[in-house]
Amino acid sequence: MKRILAVTLPLLASMALVLLLGASLWSIAGSQTPVNLPELLAGKMNESGVNHPVTAVLLNFRSYDTLLEIAVLVIAGITGISMARTASLEDPELRTSDSLLYALQRWFIPLMLLLAGYLLWAGADRPGGAFQAGAVLAGCGVLMRLGGIPLGFLRPGLLLRVGLGLGFAVFLLVAVLSAMAGEAFLAYPPGMTKPLIITIETVLTFSIAMVLLALFVSAPVNDAGAPGEDDS
Repeated sequence: MKRILAVTLPLLASMALVLLLGASLWSIAGSQTPVNLPELLAGKMNESGVNHPVTAVLLNFRSYDTLLEIAVLVIAGITGISMARTASLEDPELRTSDSLLYALQRWFIPLMLLLAGYLLWAGADRPGGAFQAGAVLAGCGVLMRLGGIPLGFLRPGLLLRVGLGLGFAVFLLVAVLSAMAGEAFLAYPPGMTKPLIITIETVLTFSIAMVLLALFVSAPVNDAGAPGEDDS
């Protein structure tokens, strides 16, 4: 009986949630007239503080979504670290000393750092932004780790915690201060929109890179002597 209830109750709760969401979507679709979103966005671009529509949507008009996305990334990073098998994420036994990779690092790492900086700078006016720049920075960190370059900030401690949560903390702080200044939550004060968006994107770049890199280095390493998934 207990096993039946353990299966039935979550199933009924899930069905009720699906029905509730369906009813909400049906009421919204029936009560609102169709909206031309590209035209609406074009008419609001002057208020966005940036010149690229994607950045305007992600960090202004739909900044709630982006804030929650960053929260999910931070939670994923913390979870990955907590499940890591090694005592330290900077385990020297997992590095390699490949001379070819080391030679490539001398060319690729400076170029990747420049590319990350460009993507961050370009995000306000053209394709780019914090997510793209953070991914490139994380790739740079992966290359450094594989090549044997020590990444001291990955050791469990204050620096790692600050790096993981700084982007979300700054984003949330701006939202709260905006509300305290008389604006709505995540509604930037007039004249401060672009500086605040640039500040948020800058700190998000480093936090996103830290989260992605932490997830990479905390992933379990397969034993070379163990049979792979394709082995029978």
